[in-house]
Amino acid sequence: MPTPWWRNAVVYQVLPRSFADASGDGIGDLPGLTSKLDHLTDLGVDALWLTPCYRSPWTDAGYDITDHRKVDPALGTLADFDRMLAEAHARGLRVLLDVVPNHTSDQHEWFRRALAATPGSPERDRYVFKDGRAPDRPPSNWESRFGGSAWTRTSDGQWYLHLFAPEQPDLNWRDPRVREEFAGILRFWGDRGVDGFRIDVAAALVKDLREPLRDVVGGEGCEGLDDFAANPDHPFLDRPEVHEIYREWNRIFHEFDPPLIGVAEAWVRGDRRVRYIRPGELQQAFNFEFLRVRWRAADYRRVVAESIAAARSVGRTATWALNNHDVVRQVSVLGLPRGVDPRVWLTTNGTDPPADLELGTRRARAAIMLVLALPGSAYLYQGEELGLPEVADLPAQVLGDPKRSGKDKGRDGCRVPLPWTRGGPSFGFGGPRPWLPQPRDWGDYSVEAQRGDPDSMLELYRSALRLRREFSGNESFSWDDDRNVGDVLAFRRGEVLVLVNTGSTTAPLPAGSVLLASSPLEDGLPADTAVWLRRE
Repeated sequence: MPTPWWRNAVVYQVLPRSFADASGDGIGDLPGLTSKLDHLTDLGVDALWLTPCYRSPWTDAGYDITDHRKVDPALGTLADFDRMLAEAHARGLRVLLDVVPNHTSDQHEWFRRALAATPGSPERDRYVFKDGRAPDRPPSNWESRFGGSAWTRTSDGQWYLHLFAPEQPDLNWRDPRVREEFAGILRFWGDRGVDGFRIDVAAALVKDLREPLRDVVGGEGCEGLDDFAANPDHPFLDRPEVHEIYREWNRIFHEFDPPLIGVAEAWVRGDRRVRYIRPGELQQAFNFEFLRVRWRAADYRRVVAESIAAARSVGRTATWALNNHDVVRQVSVLGLPRGVDPRVWLTTNGTDPPADLELGTRRARAAIMLVLALPGSAYLYQGEELGLPEVADLPAQVLGDPKRSGKDKGRDGCRVPLPWTRGGPSFGFGGPRPWLPQPRDWGDYSVEAQRGDPDSMLELYRSALRLRREFSGNESFSWDDDRNVGDVLAFRRGEVLVLVNTGSTTAPLPAGSVLLASSPLEDGLPADTAVWLRRE
C-alpha cells in the first residue's frame, strides 16, 4: 500500500489577499494565485493550503464567513477557483482549503434569522444564545481570544457567544442542522476536487451548555495553550464530544478516492493534540509548541522528542512550522532578546528593542534547515522563503485586525502583500496600492532579487527542499548521543547527520560531505548555523 502523500509533505500556506493581485485593485485574488503557481513548483513544495476565500465581510481576514460554498467576489469566482485547482493539480500540487466550523459571520443568513427570532426559537438553536446571570451580567466569565467578554447582549436581552470577534457568533454543534450543513460543505468542495481541509479552531466546536454555565478557572484570556490543569473538564475547549465530529468527518473523507485529509488547528499540548490524529479521526494537527520555541537547543530537543513520540504512538507523523498568518514572523522574533514578548514589541512599532534582523535572518536560515530535516510534514507560510521580517511599524489607520487592542497591535504585520519584483508601485504584487502598504525596501526581498543568488534565503529554501526529497520518505529518526549536547542539536535521518548550533560559540564539526549549510562553515560549526552532512 503506498504511503499517503501527506505524511511527509511540505505544504505552503497562501493568504490569497496578500499573495498576488491579477485585477489591479490592490487585493490579491485567485487569478493572481494561479499566475504564480510556478513559483511554488519551482520552490519544491508538495501542496498549498488556501486560507478562506469564501463570501465574507472581511472583519477577520475572511474567517467570518457568510457562505462556505461561494467565492468572495473580491477574490474571484467559482470558475476562477476551479481553474486554479486544475492548474495546481496539473503541476502535481495538492490543495487544502480552510474550513471554519466554530462560527459564522454575523451577516450569515442563519444569524440574521436568529436575531430576528424570539428566545428559545429553532433559529436561535443554531447558535449559542443564553440569558444573563442578571440583566447586565453575561452568562459566564468566558473571554474572547480578541479580548473582553465572549458574550454580546442582543436588543431583547439575551446574550450570544463569540469566542472571537462579536461579528463571529459561535455555532451550536449540538444542533443536528449544523452538523448536516458542514457535512454538505465538505462534500461540496470534495466533489470539486480539493484534497483536504485545514480545520479552524478545531478544539472549540463543542461547548458544555448545561445550566448554569461553568466559569473558566484561572487568569484572564484564553490565548495560546490553555491551562487545562486548572480546568481539566474545560467548558468550551477540547471537550471529548468534539472527537465524535471528526470521526464523522473521517467517514466523509473516505467517500473520496484518494481520501481527503483533515488538519486540526488545535491550540492544545501534545498529550491532548494526539487525540485528534488517532485512527478514524484526522490525519494531522498543527504543532504550536514547536513554533513557540525561541532558539534554545534544550527546548527544541524536548519538543521534537515529545512530538515524534506522540505522533508515532497513533501511527502518524508530526507536523512542523515556524510561521503562519497569526504569529510574528520568525526573522523578527529570532532577532529579539530572549524574554521579549513579540506582541508587546509590536506595540512599540518594533522600536523597543529594535530587532536584530541580521541575527534573526541567520537563525531563521538555520531553523528552516532544522524543520525540513525532521520526519513528518512541514508547513511554510508565504514569504518566509524570502526571509520577510514582520512589518512592525504599519500606521494605525491601515490596521484592520479585530484582535488589536492597547496590548496587542494585531496580526497585520505578517500579512503585508508579497514582493515579486525589485521595483514598481507594488513590487510586482499588482496594482498601484496594495491593501496594506509595503516597506520601501521590500524590493530587496523580492523573488526577482533573490532568484539565482546562491546566498539568498529563496535559494536556501529551494536547495533544502530539493535535498529533503532524498530522505523525506524515510521516517527514521535517531539522536546522535555523542553530539546532541549543550547548545547543539544532533540527529540522524538515514545517512544524513543534521547539526544545529543554537549557542554563541563555534562547535566541532565531524568529518563528512557537506550537503547544505545555512551559513558559511569555518573551523567547525559556527553559532546560529545548521548543516546537513553525509557521513563518510
